[in-house]
Amino acid sequence: MNTCTKVFLRKKEISGDRISLYLDFYPPIRNPHTNRLSRRESLGIYLYGHPANAREREFNASMMEKAEAIRCRRFEQLLNEQFGFLDKEKLRIDFLEYFRKKCFKKYQKWKIVYQHFHDFCEGKCTVGEINEDFCKKFQAYLLKGGRRDGRKCKLAHNSIAGYWSTFRTLLKEAYQEKLLRENINDFLEKIEWKDTKIEFLSLDEVGKVGAD
Repeated sequence: MNTCTKVFLRKKEISGDRISLYLDFYPPIRNPHTNRLSRRESLGIYLYGHPANAREREFNASMMEKAEAIRCRRFEQLLNEQFGFLDKEKLRIDFLEYFRKKCFKKYQKWKIVYQHFHDFCEGKCTVGEINEDFCKKFQAYLLKGGRRDGRKCKLAHNSIAGYWSTFRTLLKEAYQEKLLRENINDFLEKIEWKDTKIEFLSLDEVGKVGAD
């Protein structure tokens, strides 16, 4: 069972007769940038330690309201993540269009993988559909040949391995950009590359071929 993280607004006295505001998480949360567990988040908001007049008191009150609004927002975000209640608007985002736009900034191989994925999902795919099971089905689709162009021959194994690696990179970037709420790559196996053997003729064999 998930444990709901509590978020507290804390104060800390610092130099210059100021008070720094920060958030205190319990239990700790995982920092998305460092991947480390952390209990604190600095808000970069400071108060007058001893407000001397009405203007400074009003300033402190205004900053406290802003800090409290951030605290409430963080708690909502954590609650959504922990219990799977993602923003409905995000779930409806066109993942296929997101993939297509990525292709403009990438290599030609991305466009090829996009076309295979487009064929696999029959031209429709939202963020809400992207999960471990769906991605594994795409992997199986590639391994079975991944062709919709009428040709019977299958894709070369190393081509499939390369396409799958590109798709996993896409998932990683979507996670880093907060489009996906989990790094699905942690649950997906890579497709191993196969060594390509190139055979060369010996000098004697070259001589025999020339003699023939």
